[in-house]
Amino acid sequence: MTGLRERKKAATKAALGDAAWSLCVEHGLDGVTVEQIAHAAGVSLRTFFNYFSSKEEAVVAGDSTMAEAFVQAFTLRPAGEPVLVALREALNSLYPRHVDLDRLRQLRELRRTPALLPHLFNAYSAREQELTAAIAVRCGVDADEDPYPAVAASTFLASMRAVVQWWLDTPQASERYTAAELVGKMIDQLGAGFTR
Repeated sequence: MTGLRERKKAATKAALGDAAWSLCVEHGLDGVTVEQIAHAAGVSLRTFFNYFSSKEEAVVAGDSTMAEAFVQAFTLRPAGEPVLVALREALNSLYPRHVDLDRLRQLRELRRTPALLPHLFNAYSAREQELTAAIAVRCGVDADEDPYPAVAASTFLASMRAVVQWWLDTPQASERYTAAELVGKMIDQLGAGFTR
């Protein structure tokens, strides 16, 4: 159980990330300052820099926080559960059945900002490394000796990104499937080796 101080720090970090995201969606990355983000979150500029080195880092904070929560949920799954089952159940425990499509589309557009790309890549790389380590522990292997954890983490995350992108870009896809249904189908296909 986390203490009060840790919860307050997490809440402040989340408030800064939410403020950065909201302001940048509304005004564009170049139209927002760190001072505006700190003000919107109700903290000082110094407090902002205690959590983030730049507004770009703050914008991708929500992705990083969700990724950390996902890896944590994966590690808490029962030890005997197969990797793909544990991945599916970890996702199901975190992601709502009904996703805010407008927010996802706004986030997708914001992610296309060139200045965010290095930050997104760093966050994605950290997510992949954390998931690789968690899969290695679950499988009882050394990720330096066996490529399976890295391949599984990389394949899963790339598949997730592709599924969500398809879901957002395909007309009526969100009317035919929930995000959870599509992720389930993707995991089934991964488990079957992409055979049809």
